[in-house]
Amino acid sequence: MKVVLLQIDKTQDSYLIEGIDTYTKRINNYTDFKIITINVPKAIRQRTHNEQKLEEARLILNEIAPDDHLILLDEKGKEFNSIDFSKYISQKQNASVKRAIFLIGGPFGFDELIYKRANFKLALSQMTFSHQMVRLFFSEQLYRAYTILKGEKYHHQ
Repeated sequence: MKVVLLQIDKTQDSYLIEGIDTYTKRINNYTDFKIITINVPKAIRQRTHNEQKLEEARLILNEIAPDDHLILLDEKGKEFNSIDFSKYISQKQNASVKRAIFLIGGPFGFDELIYKRANFKLALSQMTFSHQMVRLFFSEQLYRAYTILKGEKYHHQ
């Protein structure tokens, strides 16, 4: 299964970029993983929040194929512990999902078009994190999930 982290706008802080790059390299030892960044034109950022979400939705939908399994990283989603998240990844692999896309939206969340297209909503925590930080947290948890599936020592439980 190919795994994609689809994100709105690029990561700006160097310490986050370094951490994300570290986990991206590690994840690629287990599966085909890549990050796709959708750059939203600055002119769109001058519009209302709903107009921004709608334009982001159009850009997102251009990146998603009909048979992709779309998982929204959303505060209203289901929470997993790390072991259950690894089981979720395993289930998707066993179900022959070709490409799982984990989506981090823009600053104002997702447009209704994205909620309708989504196959699943995943919450990393009940706490609020910046979208920049979520990228690192998600990358680490995806790496942890694969090490759990392989029975490696990274996860101590």
